[in-house]
Amino acid sequence: MLLWVRDELNYDKFQVNYDNTYVVIANRDFNNRIFTDYNMVLPLASALEKTSPQIKHAVVTTQGYDLTMRHGDRILQKNGMTVSEHFFDMFSWRFLQGSAVTAIQDPSAIVLTQSAATAIFGKQNPINQSLRIVEENRDLKVTAVVADPPGNSSFQFDFIRPFNYNDEYTKRMMNNWSGSSWRVYVQTVVGADIKQVDKTINTLKKTHDPGDQISTYFSFPMSKWRLYSEFKDGKNVGGMIEYVKLFSIIAVIILLIACVNFMNLSTARSEKRSKELGIRKTLGSGKMQLVLQFFSESTILVLLAFLLSIGFVFLLLPAFNTLVAKELSLEMNQPYFWLGSLVIILFTGLLAGSYPALYLSAFNPIKVLKGVFLPGKAAALPRHILVVGQFVISILLISATIIVYQQIQYVKNRNMGYKANNLLMVTGTEDTEKNFRVIKDELLASRLVESVTRSSSPITQVWWKSGAPDWNGKPANLNLVVSGIRTDVDFAKTMGINLLQGHDFLGMPADSASVLLNRAAVEAMGLKDPIGMEMRFGDEKYNVIGVTENVVMESPYQPVDPMLTFYNPTATGVISLRLRDGISPQKALPFIETVFKKYNPAFPFTYQFADEEFGRKFINEELISKITNIFAGLAIFICCIGLAGLASFTVEKRFREIGIRKVLGATIKQVLFLISKQFLKLVTISFCLAVPITWWLMHQWLEKYSYRINISAWTFVAVGCLVFLLALVVVCLNALRAAITNPINSLRTE
Repeated sequence: MLLWVRDELNYDKFQVNYDNTYVVIANRDFNNRIFTDYNMVLPLASALEKTSPQIKHAVVTTQGYDLTMRHGDRILQKNGMTVSEHFFDMFSWRFLQGSAVTAIQDPSAIVLTQSAATAIFGKQNPINQSLRIVEENRDLKVTAVVADPPGNSSFQFDFIRPFNYNDEYTKRMMNNWSGSSWRVYVQTVVGADIKQVDKTINTLKKTHDPGDQISTYFSFPMSKWRLYSEFKDGKNVGGMIEYVKLFSIIAVIILLIACVNFMNLSTARSEKRSKELGIRKTLGSGKMQLVLQFFSESTILVLLAFLLSIGFVFLLLPAFNTLVAKELSLEMNQPYFWLGSLVIILFTGLLAGSYPALYLSAFNPIKVLKGVFLPGKAAALPRHILVVGQFVISILLISATIIVYQQIQYVKNRNMGYKANNLLMVTGTEDTEKNFRVIKDELLASRLVESVTRSSSPITQVWWKSGAPDWNGKPANLNLVVSGIRTDVDFAKTMGINLLQGHDFLGMPADSASVLLNRAAVEAMGLKDPIGMEMRFGDEKYNVIGVTENVVMESPYQPVDPMLTFYNPTATGVISLRLRDGISPQKALPFIETVFKKYNPAFPFTYQFADEEFGRKFINEELISKITNIFAGLAIFICCIGLAGLASFTVEKRFREIGIRKVLGATIKQVLFLISKQFLKLVTISFCLAVPITWWLMHQWLEKYSYRINISAWTFVAVGCLVFLLALVVVCLNALRAAITNPINSLRTE
């Protein structure tokens, strides 16, 4: 767990300018509903660098995108970014070949990562080699090779290329202060006033774009990019830091439960060691000597456990890396590893040995040798408190695991507004655009595919947002943010989207002036009869021809935004295909690949299933669920081991008492109940304490989701029954030996 936590806490710390690097973000207020946006205008970085003396460098980048690269007979698709000139001054990457100074000076240059260079060029030296970019029908020259970005880097890429400021589109956008599609980063000088930097950003943006009255710009430090990346209503509400804290606490709790077991069993054995201690004290041993003895015993035990655990970590680490999608390793050659291990060993040894050392070393030697001890209840009370604490934690972890699972399933079963099963998405190109009609006809003629359409973005993402259009009767103070998508005919049919009113696009010329609204848009705009209404975006006018059901394209945990669907028969972003019912993907995919290779030969056939892409939205929650599953199971297992030890010791102490009871007529059932009731009473107390604590903690966790479950009392009833049953089985198995033993054997020495 600490390897995972350390990896998360060290995100981006390899960057030399870690403490002085920021990303520029905007809070955009649409009618008091604020959303946080990373998209910036292209000329902002250059203007900031020239304007503010507190900014050393400003860099603009595109978001990650795919390029198809060809070298010889190798065709590969790689992901990367286009960046401005100071990218390698601001961010630190290890250059294996080439120089950071000259790598992106030429607009026709491209920098590859080591893995990308190997995949494309094999063992050839890639420097100064030409690389064909299929989408652009041009060659780029490889000027440098960098090491692959570490797993704990916010930037993950296969290639880096520079902006071409002589390109007509780039020239035009460098004078456009209203179209936001890029990321902007700033590196400040040492000791810069960040509030002043933010003021400069806002002044500069609004000077060039006076119409932008809804945005507030601010710089967000690199130290928060990974751990504090979540915003709600314009406020930073945390992020991965919650899980870092959670897993750190769970790791410590598991260790504490084990320590409690050691304390319980050590003090439970106090009578057996009491005479040894009495004799030691009589022969002159001081209290401190005895304390050191017990601490030494516990520390040696912990040291042996540590050596065993290292072996288990080596065995389990590959599976754990698969679970958390990381490449963690035990860096045993690093001083911090041994220092951290020493701290854990000493902490655990001292904690586990503290209560037994202080408790047993305080025995009066005269009373001990006479056989006089603390009253049973007084001696057992600390052990009972520790057992209750153990089971409170276990019940909490098990209940939390179930609630997290229920929340994930609840959202997964939410009506998404479209049918994700058997829906295939293929990235569009110029060739697929040119040959779309024939591709569609061949796919439909195969009887494997039910319908085909194309759109500007996949059904699982929103790529375009804007302020709401104007319409007659629009309230003057109404500001809304709306999502948008451009589609061809058969979009609703292919996606399985229900039309609530009106009709879908028919492929007629008039459709280019038509728009579909979703139910959320109708409600947000306050429209009673939207069909036939005119919507205006500046000089562009659209007539509403239909209303669709809400489609969940972004976070499944949040309400659906107002959505406008426009007709555009040249929307080349994504081609979507719905397989016929009863047709398996394994049967359909070879034919579909053949068709696309026939009409799109320059590009590899790549696809995604909509349900799998949608499932990626649950990665963090499912990771939490899996890990808490493992550690809740481990916690209850350790608790049961401790309970088994205490039960075994209790049975041993009461062995003769049980024999006498059996002689006097007690049944096996009565003996088991006698031994079990005191432990089951402790579990019951644990349950009563754990339920309100768990409910409060999980209620706080669920609060961050707009679409969430209500915590059911039956969850706690089920967990209580499970833990109660486990405790009963553990205690009864240990008590059974005494219950079925012939009483003559236990009383023979009396």
